[in-house]
Amino acid sequence: MAQIDEIRLQVMWNRLISVVEEQAMTLLRTAFSTSVREAGDLSAGVYNARGEMLAQAVTGTPGHVNTMAEAVGNFLAAIPRQEMFAGDTYVTNDPWLGTGHLHDITMVTPVFKGAELIGFFACTAHVVDVGGRGFGADGKSVYEEGIQIPIMKFAERGEVNAVLVQLLRANVREPNQVVGDFYSLAACNDVGKTRLLEMLDEIGLPNLETLGEFILSRTRKATLERIAALPKGSWSNDMLTDGYDDPIRIAASVTIGEDRVSVDFDGSSGISRWGINCPMIYTKAYACYAIKCVVAPDIPNNAASLAAFEVTSPVNVVNAVRPAPVSLRHVIGHMVPDVVLGALAQALPGQIQAEGAGALWNVHISARPVAGAEGRRAEVLMFNSGGMGARPTLDGLSATAFPSGVMTMPIEATEQTGPIVIWRKELRPDSGGDGAQRGGLGQVIEIAAAQGHEFEFSAMFDRVTEPPRGRDGGAPGARGVVELDDGTKMRPKGWQSVPAGRRLILKAPGGGGYGDPAERAPEARALDRRRGYVTDGKE
Repeated sequence: MAQIDEIRLQVMWNRLISVVEEQAMTLLRTAFSTSVREAGDLSAGVYNARGEMLAQAVTGTPGHVNTMAEAVGNFLAAIPRQEMFAGDTYVTNDPWLGTGHLHDITMVTPVFKGAELIGFFACTAHVVDVGGRGFGADGKSVYEEGIQIPIMKFAERGEVNAVLVQLLRANVREPNQVVGDFYSLAACNDVGKTRLLEMLDEIGLPNLETLGEFILSRTRKATLERIAALPKGSWSNDMLTDGYDDPIRIAASVTIGEDRVSVDFDGSSGISRWGINCPMIYTKAYACYAIKCVVAPDIPNNAASLAAFEVTSPVNVVNAVRPAPVSLRHVIGHMVPDVVLGALAQALPGQIQAEGAGALWNVHISARPVAGAEGRRAEVLMFNSGGMGARPTLDGLSATAFPSGVMTMPIEATEQTGPIVIWRKELRPDSGGDGAQRGGLGQVIEIAAAQGHEFEFSAMFDRVTEPPRGRDGGAPGARGVVELDDGTKMRPKGWQSVPAGRRLILKAPGGGGYGDPAERAPEARALDRRRGYVTDGKE
């Protein structure tokens, strides 16, 4: 009988994952912003009554999923149980209590079965605008970066907070898109709640306690077994990134103990005066993701597996405190996994990939008609990716978003959101670092305003002065380049203008190579040339 019960609980666990995947699909299908519906810049998950994450949707990013795992506890601390009612939905974009910057909206919905609070659904998505200076690094404090929404109710007993909606409309440049995304987030949680209650009724469970304990106990046991098999000790690594006007150093020491893996970021640069700082909740998310990729990639991601990883730091660029500007926290946060993996490579030689582009090459475009011309204004956000680092036995993946895992938006969908034309989007030859295994290629993107328009853009690029490093003798990947089509060099960060008639050209960095280039197989080199990945002349 006990074995049959375990099989039933495993089936229910799989069913629960299907529920949160349907929750995420609802957001993808109803979202207004292209960053959500086309790129999957979101997360969705289900939690027990104590706010512990039980399951996450496959669709989503580590920066959202792992921050949300902590954020739900912040919601529970802010809203007393006696003020939670059926039909409620709670919201925040607080960078330190949510997911690291104001553009991410997190919503939490309680689930009641009868009078009993049995759990929560939560979801997060990046919206196109939150007012302020816009999505960029130019702010000197979080107060310049947009509207701040403390943990509060978006809806109470099914009634939407009309005052909050009015405030949103008055503070953002794209009110219909933003308010539409708020409703999509709420609908996403409602679908999860409905499906969960149907599941519990079908299988005859009064709440999530039995299933939740089964999930967390099995995950905890499996994670601890993996940690016990690792070498014990401490290893350190650091990395220079471009920063805004001065390079930023990210330093990490990784300690593997009997039942825990700890990361400490002491030695990293201090808080920047520009909006590239990273709140600790986001640093934790990506540090844990890096560890999990190595230690337990096949073990489900939930509260029990995350509990085995400890992340600490003094106040610095990866533990920025209020009111530090944090709009581009992903530029630093996306570098965190490569720093952690570099330390783990010393503990596990021959098993860890080389460094890649890391941070997404996002570009936020604010397009408008030229003086005297008719046209429309629009805010357009594009996600672009450089190359991944080469792996010990395989080449790096080209134009692939690691560690964020988001997809790129199709150019057809992007061009529909505003008056811009994307003239070119293709792999960048000669950008992957040489090695026994070649680094992944970056890409080249060429953007212009539509006829009669001009645009400003927020540059949020890195690896322009500091390239991704190879591993075990592999060569570095190519540095990134930001320029106009007439050769004018543009800054890698900050708001800048592109005159009418000119085109913006982005060349995303390639990944580092792995191993001695002399050991690359001749047939692999020949294939690289046939495919155009490597040419006779370097850039």
